[in-house]
Amino acid sequence: METSKPIIQVDELNKSFGENHVLRDFSLSLFEGENLVILGKSGSGKSVLIKCIIRLIEPDSGKIFILDQDISLLDQDEMDLLRADVGFLFQSNALYDSMTVRQNLEFPLRRHWTKEEREEKAESAVKEALEDVGLSHTIDMMPVELSGGMRKRIALARTLILKPKVILYDEPTTGLDPITGREISELMNNIQKKYNTAAIIISHDMNCIRMTGNRVIMLIDGKNYAEGSFEDLLKNTDPKVRDFFEGL
Repeated sequence: METSKPIIQVDELNKSFGENHVLRDFSLSLFEGENLVILGKSGSGKSVLIKCIIRLIEPDSGKIFILDQDISLLDQDEMDLLRADVGFLFQSNALYDSMTVRQNLEFPLRRHWTKEEREEKAESAVKEALEDVGLSHTIDMMPVELSGGMRKRIALARTLILKPKVILYDEPTTGLDPITGREISELMNNIQKKYNTAAIIISHDMNCIRMTGNRVIMLIDGKNYAEGSFEDLLKNTDPKVRDFFEGL
């Protein structure tokens, strides 16, 4: 699975908020076609990390490379262009309540496609994205008409519509019942297989992590404290690692 160059490389990232040192020389590599899970307790810095990667938050120091580009050197237009290759599934889904499903999916196309491209390809792109998440029949529905699991799927369809090379998932199963959470995890695996996407998955849902993670990094004390497969970490005897696996 690993290639000579990672799709995303994070080197010695540091981020503090006042006296709260959230990330301390944190590093990771994400390779093509890989689902990489970041596991950590609430407030450990998982969401701060993912927001630094997409440059919604500026780190205090360290380097982030996405598709061989040092994102600290990109201007706003260049960063927006790069974001078209990096899908971001928000924990809150971030759907627009005043827009239909179709309009929600067309929104990123208006930002990244020309008028001619939208007129030629938008309809087929929306339909394919909805087929990928199994919700073709919702195309003219409003978000309020959808269940929590359906809204998550629509948010994922919107992420997929630009065919990103990388997807960043921020707590994709939080707030969902176990059955729906499992369905979302299966969907994430199906997308990985169909499009060979690489993904960073921020989660503390052990079922999601077990199902989706090719590799798991444990974010503890702001650092990449331990990493390996789920089964590797399950066998780890370090007390700080064991805390996450009690009862499994």
